[in-house]
Amino acid sequence: RPHRGRGKTGGKARAKAKTRSSCAGLQFPVGRVHRLLRKGNYAEHVGAGAPVYLAAVLEYLTAEILELAGNAARDNKKTRIAAWRRDHRSGWCAAQHPGSAAPQED
Repeated sequence: RPHRGRGKTGGKARAKAKTRSSCAGLQFPVGRVHRLLRKGNYAEHVGAGAPVYLAAVLEYLTAEILELAGNAARDNKKTRIAAWRRDHRSGWCAAQHPGSAAPQED
């Protein structure tokens, strides 16, 4: 009984895997967002378009914040964007003091 394999003619080559982020033209990870939506008990089912949309929104908001921070750094003749908060000198943190107003700066 002869073998029925393709032999040396070769089968169809599988296409190179392309991430959903690159398909959508995004830098943010669509696959990770999808996993987090599924694991986070937000809904029983998560559609295929939901993580793409959410990743796009997160990427847009991040780009806006980074642009503002970059402009502020350039105005202050700085080359780095530091992670300082506005009230970093007072040691006050809103998460540690819920319900109270932020201290006034002079």
